[in-house]
Amino acid sequence: MFRYTWFTVLREIGVWILALAFLLPFYLLIANAFKPDDELYTTSTLAWPTAPTLNNFANVLSAQGNSNVTLGLRNSLIITAGTTCGLVLLGALTGYVISRSTRRWSRWAYYLFLVAIVMPTQLGAVPLYVGARTLGLTGSPWGMIVLYTGMLLPLAIFLYAGFLRQLGIEYEEAAAIDGAGSLQIFVRIVFPLVAPATGTVAILAGLIVWNDFFTALIFLGGSENQTLPVSMYYFIGALVSKWNSIFAVVIISMLPILAFYLFAQKRFIQGFSGGLKG
Repeated sequence: MFRYTWFTVLREIGVWILALAFLLPFYLLIANAFKPDDELYTTSTLAWPTAPTLNNFANVLSAQGNSNVTLGLRNSLIITAGTTCGLVLLGALTGYVISRSTRRWSRWAYYLFLVAIVMPTQLGAVPLYVGARTLGLTGSPWGMIVLYTGMLLPLAIFLYAGFLRQLGIEYEEAAAIDGAGSLQIFVRIVFPLVAPATGTVAILAGLIVWNDFFTALIFLGGSENQTLPVSMYYFIGALVSKWNSIFAVVIISMLPILAFYLFAQKRFIQGFSGGLKG
């Protein structure tokens, strides 16, 4: 039987203190993002604004040129959504073939994808840029979708293959006996069963692509198709010390990916644990 002791009280107090310590940066971010300019330096950083305003967000969304956050937000949404769809489609198909094949090449292919996960992509930045420029993929959101899909495909295959190895093949065998083809079995039987892995791939890909600065700066820098992190870089560089506007642009960049994560977090935990077991 559970007993509520002084040790339990102290433990709960410690948990609350730790939670408040983690939430403090978010409070500072929100409080200062809504502060008007006249309160930014005249009140305490911890103080909630006496007259909260949305002018900082309006200034952020109305910026033009390299600091165009609205255009960067649109490009990031297009690139992230396109990359996620490509990874789900190609990763699920490839992971299904590797996990169900009994030939020797499938095992070696799986290990090769593991090596690709460990290798840092920055090592191939120069040849990758030369190849992308030759193919006309630089400066285009569609080119970035191709690049990101290729770079993150090993991770997607690893998660799908690991998850599929935990699933039995009884349903697939029953569908094959009923006359279903390989593609029908995958679409109607396998793909719905790997929904947790799909959620994991979608969240990981979304986080990586949405927050990536290095690749986007190299392949999209200077073009009108630059992503949100690059637009934020130019925006913050132009403001220097207007922290209320800087915090506002940080909140704008966090909201879409945070909302998506909260929506799919259950699938993320299920799929990631399944992928690790594989």
